[in-house]
Amino acid sequence: MTVHDAGHLKRLPQMVSDLALRLGADSDCPFDTVGFSQTGSMRISLKSRLWLPFTARQTMSVRSCAFAWNARFRPLGYMTVTDALEDGIGRLDVTALGMIPVASSKSSAALTRGELIRYLAELPLAPDAMLHNRDLAWREIDASTIAVTAGSGDNNCEVIVGLGTDQRIISAFCADRAASATPPFAPMPWRGAFSDYRQENGRWIPSAAQVGWVIDGREDIYWKGMIRDWKPLSTASARRSDGRH
Repeated sequence: MTVHDAGHLKRLPQMVSDLALRLGADSDCPFDTVGFSQTGSMRISLKSRLWLPFTARQTMSVRSCAFAWNARFRPLGYMTVTDALEDGIGRLDVTALGMIPVASSKSSAALTRGELIRYLAELPLAPDAMLHNRDLAWREIDASTIAVTAGSGDNNCEVIVGLGTDQRIISAFCADRAASATPPFAPMPWRGAFSDYRQENGRWIPSAAQVGWVIDGREDIYWKGMIRDWKPLSTASARRSDGRH
C-alpha cells in the first residue's frame, strides 16, 4: 500500500471501511477489475409484461467508476445488449444476431448519469471499490444507511445504501434516475435489492438481485437475476472479457 492509498483509507468514514472489510475487501487490493456471470430475466420496457431470459457477463472496476455488461437475450433473434460506463461516458447498444444494429443510444448527460447510478448501486458486487475508488464520496446517515455520491455537474448523483440486520447491503436507492436513455428522460425513483450472500474468492457477494422503478409509491420490478462465478481479473483479462482489445 502506498502512502497515498493509506491516506485515502484513513479518510473514509469508519462505517464504510468496516462494511467493506466485513464483505472481504482487501486494503492492499492487488487487482483493478472484477468479473462475474449472470442469468436472469428482464422486461424490455415498463409497458411490457413480457419477461425475456438472458445470460450475461459483467466487469467492474475497483479503481474508477466503470463497468461493462454484455448480455444475450432469447428467444427474440438472439438479441445482444451492451450496457457500459467507459472513460466517464455511458453506452447502450442493442444488436440482433450479433451484428445487426437495433438501437444505439447517443451519449448524453442523462445516459451517463444513469450508468453512474448503476455503478454506485452495484458496489456490493465489487466491495474492494468501497476502499479503492477515490472518485466516490461517502457520508453516514444512520446506523444502517450510507450515502455514496460520484460525478460532477449534470452527471452528479447520489445513491442511498441500506444495510440489513447482518450489516450487509440489502438495498440501493436513487430518487431521480432517468427512466429512458432518450428524451423525455422522466426521472423517477429507482431501487435495487440484494440477497443470498455467498463467499466467492474471499468476498461476500450477493447471489441474487432485482431492480425496479418506484411508480406511485409501488415498486415495479423490471430486472431480476442471479450472480455467479465472481472473481478478480487482471487488467488484460478484463479487456478480453468485455470485448475490448
